[in-house]
Amino acid sequence: MKRRNFLGLIALASAIPGAALARPVVRIGLTPVFLDDQTFLNRWQAYLEERLGGRVEFIQRSSYREITELVLNGRLDFAWLCGYPYVRYQDYMDLLLVPIYQGEPLYRSYLIVAAEDARTRTFADLEGRLFAFSDPLSNSGWLVPQAQLLSGGHDPEHFFARTFFAGAHRNVVEAVAVGLADGGSVDGYVYEALARLHPELTRRTRIIWRSETYGFPPVVARRGADPELRERFRDALQGMQDSEQGRALLEQFYLDGFEAPEAELYTGIERLMRRVERA
Repeated sequence: MKRRNFLGLIALASAIPGAALARPVVRIGLTPVFLDDQTFLNRWQAYLEERLGGRVEFIQRSSYREITELVLNGRLDFAWLCGYPYVRYQDYMDLLLVPIYQGEPLYRSYLIVAAEDARTRTFADLEGRLFAFSDPLSNSGWLVPQAQLLSGGHDPEHFFARTFFAGAHRNVVEAVAVGLADGGSVDGYVYEALARLHPELTRRTRIIWRSETYGFPPVVARRGADPELRERFRDALQGMQDSEQGRALLEQFYLDGFEAPEAELYTGIERLMRRVERA
């Protein structure tokens, strides 16, 4: 084969998402749903590298959109996403596993205010005030409160005096705790984890509303990922509850394990998405 033709074939293969089968590093994306702790990440990385038989790299970004785009562009092998971007782009990625939290693959959205704010008891009490969302692709931190306002007959665009996106759910809690926002909407799992890790922060806030339950943020694979790698990664996560090292990691996650999700797990988020995006 002529050198020019050979180089052309290499260039063509590198442009095809499915051609990443020989990639030496398994790239896993993490959104702000994940509790960022470098020591824990190092332990989880070592665990996965041992199970997968190769190098693992965690890719962290400050927004859900960045990680979602990396999955859609084939630049990540797997990602731990929020349920909202998964539902929105489920035709372009594959659902692998769902974490089990307090015995179920479910979580809630929390509406929080400052602890000393005794007058605010409902969503309606926050009208005309400052509000913190987490991320525009967050179910608990944006989609749920938007749908709740619509259910109450309110216009989300004009209900608050001002809103802002804080990014990570911890940032929402901090914004409410220090008075940068009068209220905020957060992932209940993250809030409860913060209550264990940083009670000095969460006790400066108060939960005034809990949503119904929704499918827990899932683990997804890029479309066209190596089937053998997918199975090994799935087995590595599901097998965490069967080893002492894996169970210790799960305890740090505040999770019970990972399981295959039922097909209808994310229909609640899908209903919210359709309602909000029609409004």
